[in-house]
Amino acid sequence: MADVGISPGNGREGMSKRTGLLLVVSAPSGAGKTTLCREMAHTMPGLLYSISYTTRAPRSNEVNGKDYFFITEAEFMRMVERNEFAEWARVHNNFYGTHAGFLKRTMAGGMDVLLDVDVQGAKLLKKRFPDGIFIFVLPPSMSVLMERLRERRSDTPEEIERRWRVAREEIRNFSDYDYIIINDEIKKASRDLESVILAERIRITHADQVWIREQFLKEHGET
Repeated sequence: MADVGISPGNGREGMSKRTGLLLVVSAPSGAGKTTLCREMAHTMPGLLYSISYTTRAPRSNEVNGKDYFFITEAEFMRMVERNEFAEWARVHNNFYGTHAGFLKRTMAGGMDVLLDVDVQGAKLLKKRFPDGIFIFVLPPSMSVLMERLRERRSDTPEEIERRWRVAREEIRNFSDYDYIIINDEIKKASRDLESVILAERIRITHADQVWIREQFLKEHGET
């Protein structure tokens, strides 16, 4: 399975390996979450982008194994039967899923994982990974969202209208998330997402407290 990202390189020799964070990003179609996630994965050390499996046909600019793993519905359902997905759902008449093995291997190795999933998938992941960090990306307005959907030029007018209606329903779930990012301008939205990740990395609940005690307390006779 292709891994997208950069090695941690935190420079702290002798540290015991931390467990990586699970960062889940959701947004209505057209809000720009995929662009945002890929930008983070290519610029932020210690972060890998999880590539989803899907049964939908690739768009003209998409590459198998880079944008998605494009598979048939029969292949997808075989993976479901083998319990290979951490979450999966049917979205816009196609199936999408996140490979559980990739998440487990990456986080166990100390790398943070960034997922781009819909609201349904985020709900399933929250049950399985209650310590995950959940981030919702909003467009600046519904009118801007409609403009972005039209600018794609990859969907029929009927499909665009359907995605816009679904978006309104998805946005009703915003309060289930830990952070909200308004994607009005991609550079600012990227800085906001980077700030969330950096803040979560130094949160006490995510710190390697065993290492801290061994390095700074044990040598002084404290436990």
